[in-house]
Amino acid sequence: MAPTTELDLPDATTETETEHSRLDALLDAAVTWPSGRVTKKVAEMRRKAPRATPEEIISRLEQEYVRSIKRTSGAVGAVAAVPAIGTGVAAVLTAANLAGFLGRTSTFVMAVAEVHGIHVEDVARRRTLLLTTLLGDEGVEALSGQVGLSTLGWARTALTRLPLGTVRGVNRGLTSRLARRAARRGGLFAVGRLAPFGVGAVIGWAGGKVLARNVVAAAEEAFGRPPLTFADADAGDAITAG
Repeated sequence: MAPTTELDLPDATTETETEHSRLDALLDAAVTWPSGRVTKKVAEMRRKAPRATPEEIISRLEQEYVRSIKRTSGAVGAVAAVPAIGTGVAAVLTAANLAGFLGRTSTFVMAVAEVHGIHVEDVARRRTLLLTTLLGDEGVEALSGQVGLSTLGWARTALTRLPLGTVRGVNRGLTSRLARRAARRGGLFAVGRLAPFGVGAVIGWAGGKVLARNVVAAAEEAFGRPPLTFADADAGDAITAG
């Protein structure tokens, strides 16, 4: 038998690097949109419910977000369950669903920040919030270990006080963590959405619900208790692009 050379050995990092590259592109798309979209969304909710407190507006944002993720995840699962379509097309739809998931999640967490009086213009800080929220406890622990923030209500400090250089360094570490998690689980959030034999819709819906609920819980930990009243538009912690 011919000796095994270095070229014969599988590259253990290739899969993670591929996921890292895909994830970078998807995250860029999720966080690089006009901040006015979020401001308008929150303002519209307040206009429809002028007596609503910040806590009530956040509750409505949470309910809307969870419903949206469950609906889209269930739709992809249902497609995967149709034998004539198969998992190939479903995989493409799952990729599109992931992009939608990240976009909706980014909009949700930025809207929660807006209710807390934190106006996030800088895309690097948006990415920090999105990544840490997606990673849950693992992300918060990594952030705390890297920059020494408290694990409860960390978002205000991260989004208003950390230097941009620190934020970008944190993002590199968090992106790598999420890419490694995705590689371990067989691809970016795709596990459980390509099940055949008629169970795809149930798995997709349930999986989406779990993801959404985890994001909501992480956002609650990130910001802490909502303010009792809304701050004036000029009184929040405005963040300009760096």
